Amino acid sequence: MTTGLIPGGQPPEPRPTRTLPHQRHEQDGRGALHVDNRPRSSVITARAAASFEPVGRSVATARSFVRDTLQGWGFADIVDDAVVLTSELVTNAVVHAGTHADLLCLRADDGVRIEVSDRYPEREIPLQGSPASMGSPDREGGRGLQLCAAIAGRWGVDYTPTHKKVWFHLTLPERPVGTRAAGPSLPADLLPLADGRVRVAVVQIDRTGAISAWNEDAEELFGYPADQVTGKPLTDLAAWPHTPGTSTGIAEALQLSRWEGSYGIRGADGRVTPVYASHLRVRDTDGDPSTVCLLVRDHERAVLQTPSRVPASDTAPADGQSTDPFEVFIGSPPPDDLDGLLQRTVERARDMLDGDSAFLLLATDDETELEVRASTGLPSARQRFARVPVEAGPGRYGSARMPAVHEDLLAVPGAVPLLNGTGMRSVVTVPLKVEGRLTGSLGVAAEAPGRYSNEEALRLQFAADRIALAVESARLGELERLRRGSLSFLVEASDLLAGTLDRDQTLALMAQMTVPTLATWCAVYTIADQASDPYLSYVLHEDEELIDGIKSLLSKIAPPDPVPTPGARVWSAPGEAAHEAALRSSMRSLGLTGGPSHQVTSGIGPTLATASAVGGETVVLPLVARNRVIGMLTLGKPTDEHFRQEILELAEDLSRRAALALDNARLYSERTAISQSLQRSLLPPELPEIDGVEVEVIYRAAGEGNEVGGDFYDLFPISDGAYGFAIGDVCGTGPNAAAVTGLARHALRLLAREGLSGPAVLERLNSAILDEGARSRFLTLLYGEMRPQEDGSAELKVVCAGHPLPLRLRQDGTVEAAAEPQPLLGVMEDLELYEQTVTLDPGDVLLCVTDGVTERREGTRMLGDDGLADVLTTCTGLTAGAVAARIMRAVERFASDAPSDDMAILAMRVA
Repeated sequence: MTTGLIPGGQPPEPRPTRTLPHQRHEQDGRGALHVDNRPRSSVITARAAASFEPVGRSVATARSFVRDTLQGWGFADIVDDAVVLTSELVTNAVVHAGTHADLLCLRADDGVRIEVSDRYPEREIPLQGSPASMGSPDREGGRGLQLCAAIAGRWGVDYTPTHKKVWFHLTLPERPVGTRAAGPSLPADLLPLADGRVRVAVVQIDRTGAISAWNEDAEELFGYPADQVTGKPLTDLAAWPHTPGTSTGIAEALQLSRWEGSYGIRGADGRVTPVYASHLRVRDTDGDPSTVCLLVRDHERAVLQTPSRVPASDTAPADGQSTDPFEVFIGSPPPDDLDGLLQRTVERARDMLDGDSAFLLLATDDETELEVRASTGLPSARQRFARVPVEAGPGRYGSARMPAVHEDLLAVPGAVPLLNGTGMRSVVTVPLKVEGRLTGSLGVAAEAPGRYSNEEALRLQFAADRIALAVESARLGELERLRRGSLSFLVEASDLLAGTLDRDQTLALMAQMTVPTLATWCAVYTIADQASDPYLSYVLHEDEELIDGIKSLLSKIAPPDPVPTPGARVWSAPGEAAHEAALRSSMRSLGLTGGPSHQVTSGIGPTLATASAVGGETVVLPLVARNRVIGMLTLGKPTDEHFRQEILELAEDLSRRAALALDNARLYSERTAISQSLQRSLLPPELPEIDGVEVEVIYRAAGEGNEVGGDFYDLFPISDGAYGFAIGDVCGTGPNAAAVTGLARHALRLLAREGLSGPAVLERLNSAILDEGARSRFLTLLYGEMRPQEDGSAELKVVCAGHPLPLRLRQDGTVEAAAEPQPLLGVMEDLELYEQTVTLDPGDVLLCVTDGVTERREGTRMLGDDGLADVLTTCTGLTAGAVAARIMRAVERFASDAPSDDMAILAMRVA
């Protein structure tokens, strides 16, 4: 930067050129652009010039230059407006146009003119239309002209072939020369009311809060002599108002560097005198701090009260049109989204106080924490959504509810946790309040110490008061949108979780619903029982290539403790472990551990990627179902990122639903396994091999999840080369029918191996079924004994108790019934059954089915015995397996609906 200070004199006019005539476009602050070549009557008394390189840091340097120049000229009243406009115009030149910026400050008797020139004349300013046509304020460029139109009394644009110059003129307020602030002359009846003799009580409070000095005016105002109150705490006399939404008391106010406000003092007569007070914290030559309190009667507050500073931009313009101070500060129109509004706020606050950084925090609903929502000049990615407590504990914002100025943060480490490790030394913070309730905190910081005083705090508080309501309104709108979105998200999540009872699918759904909606990566730990340790069951990252690395990292560290306390808690172990692994890999790659670097270089990339993926905030939410911790849901962010409080609350709601769904899936899986194990015990484990006889069975149980119903079959050896076979059908389906199935199958084996004949076996089974009483069900049963013969045939003795008749397929394709019907079981006590003998020749097939096959329906049609026989005639020459398969295909194709009854097919073919 090059600068030059030139004493009074007229600024030289730009020289006309041969290629492009000099053009001047001026705007008078009322919106119309026009050409103006009129001479100026103002007398230039001083000028200062500077040139800035096209780098980002030049903007801050230009702000400092303008501020120092105007303050040196005694123009402190228009410094803020000039700095804001200069910041925008220099930004347009060095950042957007990418050229050097030439800055010229001209002092005149009626104000200040500032000119910013760049060397990019081809980038013209649109001239036609209203200022609204200059572009949206949300764009990076062009906002400086809109601010000029809103703030400056006059402004304009000049073009030459090599330069483009934007200038603005700020008019000085009419105030007596030599005063910092002054009010107008007023009639006597409009002056503040005071007693004939204004008394100012001066009370000094030592470091313990006790009164150490009490002047004569204090004795006169409150009635206590000095020796009576010296050594007593001021809190014994102060009647401090308890304002809802604030926790600052008299003791806290006495510890602040400055404080101003109203409270009461109890006098010697017992009455409370309302006073207006101004406190100042000082220290003596020995370094002991104390607080000096100046007190006047409350109706005489004008004696001590600091006059509200009204920026020049808040005064009414000459044309009588009112200007909204909010729009002047934030720009018009303001951003319609909360993040844009907050970001614009911190940028304007930084420019207004010529800071190196600025930040804005919003309070949570219960006002216990502040959450970082916007910053500039700080590593925002590291700090965004970070939270700090408002009231107590390490890292507290002790002055969040009141304006505070820290001249040097090195003297008060941790006073502003957000600035730890950023190199910022001085900071001013002010609260954002709506109706007395703390809604946020706005701060501006600088790298140099001692940059800010109470004057800057007043200016910043003035701006904060203007934007607090707009910020709160935008925040409430954002919360409402988030809550509506959260409700829809939870409804959809509940539907998805309720739609499955599979444990693995539930785990996958849990992770997929959180990534990337709530977190960047997710891990689910499950706990089998109270005595088991948490087990890493599922890991998901929005980048699939990082899943294996995160899974490997988590498997090497101890899982989080299964604490049943609801809510999210921070878990730092993954980030620390990833950081250590990345550090070790980097050291090995550089050969710092003694090993050859080329052996590990290939592993550095994945290690660093994993460290970056899990380097942000990681939280753990317990999965609690039926008063038991069944697992943990772990959510993580990449390096330098934090979770929003609203996201954590949404994750907590999701974890409760997911825990119940996961526990339901676990219970369903356990009970399904038990049911399947019991059902499998009702069917024969395997079929015996019979010399010379092929056997095939097809079994289908009706109902989802059922492996055994009311139909059953069996084939078992009896003795002396004889084999028993059976196929039956218990009335009904499902578990009740399956219970009778188990009784029938096991009783058949037991009775047959006792040497009883077929009729005797079925008669005793009939008695056992009737003994079941109300649980008994009638049963159709085909039972037979098979004895292979030496000539290759097989002899069968068959009893058909109410069951569909077995069909015999001969080699010539004829089909005939192989038995006669007899009474079914489980209905009558006295049965007279008999057995029939059938001889199967080589190549013959015996087909036995249940009524689920013959009663297969499609509308009014039914397959029936005749239809089954027709299908069987086409099976000549087929093996037993092929016969059974063809019958099943015919049954399935007969109707389009799923079968509603159990089906069993037993095919035996003599080879």
